[in-house]
Amino acid sequence: MSEIVDVEVPTVGESITEVQLGTWLKAEGDWVENGEDLVEIETEKASVQLPAPVAGFLQDIAKQEEDFAEVGEVIAKIRVAPKPAGGGDTGGGDSASSSSVESSSETAGQSGASDPAATTASFVMPAAQRLLDENGLSASDVPATGPGGRLLKEDVQKFIDAGGKAKPAKSPAATETKAVAAPPKPQSTLMTGGGDRSEEVKPLSMLRRTIASRLVTAQQTAALLTTFNEIDMSPVMALRKKYKDAFLQKHGVKLGFMSFFAKASVEALRRFPAVNAEIRDDSAIYRNYHDIGIAIGGGKGLVVPILRNTEMMSFAEIEWTIADFAKQASENRLQAEDLIGGTFTISNGGVYGSLLSTPIVNPPQSGILGLHSIQERPVAIEGKVEIRPMMYVALTYDHRIVDGREAVGFLRTIKEVIEDPARLFLEL
Repeated sequence: MSEIVDVEVPTVGESITEVQLGTWLKAEGDWVENGEDLVEIETEKASVQLPAPVAGFLQDIAKQEEDFAEVGEVIAKIRVAPKPAGGGDTGGGDSASSSSVESSSETAGQSGASDPAATTASFVMPAAQRLLDENGLSASDVPATGPGGRLLKEDVQKFIDAGGKAKPAKSPAATETKAVAAPPKPQSTLMTGGGDRSEEVKPLSMLRRTIASRLVTAQQTAALLTTFNEIDMSPVMALRKKYKDAFLQKHGVKLGFMSFFAKASVEALRRFPAVNAEIRDDSAIYRNYHDIGIAIGGGKGLVVPILRNTEMMSFAEIEWTIADFAKQASENRLQAEDLIGGTFTISNGGVYGSLLSTPIVNPPQSGILGLHSIQERPVAIEGKVEIRPMMYVALTYDHRIVDGREAVGFLRTIKEVIEDPARLFLEL
């Protein structure tokens, strides 16, 4: 009899007792390599992939996407077996799901001989089925590209992004003589409550629950206040345009605006150390280092990975690290240690089109810098009206430790440095 090995939720961090399952990367009946990723697991801090503990056939999946599971809980089983000689993905015998996959594959193969649409799905992944249901599609509408004719979530999303629609159902009446029917009587949507009024209940993800908790904590425990300023981006844009090609060629990464603001923030934090501090019990903790968090939109929501010792990083190191964080965030591969321990945060709402906002401090930090869209506006320059690319910036700060004078001075420093980038190199 084949050995059965449990797939358990591993310990993924100190104090973490529960996780939420993401997308299953393998289906029941699939043969998996030892160490091959099986499923995405989301914690309150990051998303990780759970690898297979042994090689064999996956079976008895007990938890589906968005289900919660405790650390140590069995979420699936693997029947230990060598890789099939034919290189197939599914195994028979012990798993009912694998049998159904095989039979459906055979059916698809037989029909493919006479049907030109040989890409019809023989097995629909759970995430793909949910996306199909949400968009009123059926599996036969979407070409499947997964192994063994499986329909993946990516297939459905690609079909939707391309403007694909459900195939119209053939009506027997279409082949008969059309009868002239009276037009339907119009009905008021006010009386009938027209439109879809259904509701869908979905549990908050682990990441979203953590974000919600921390933001509410910040609002309830800190005395938050926001001050604003505006920056003429012409000097930085001219500098970036002049050197962007040489920078890319030498360092292998594009020169963006974030490295300028990170360096400007370090200078402002040095001048106004209270913005880099935190309140701990009845004490104020002042840091002599600058670990700046950069807010990035990830696959599961907003994440804030940390640039450690930003004061010691070069422009290229900042840009390269941010690009690497963005890639990991899009793939849900950021680790918990990447998100812990920041002393200050920069959030760029401008990439989403935000003109002005009041960002919320990420506790226990005492300040967050909000960047916004760059827009050409008329401004007074030496008594003349000129059109300049302007950006509003905002600093939200904890008034318990940061005074208004310090907050205003902080933003003025950011403005001075960005409008005269030479200060970064001359230490003025």
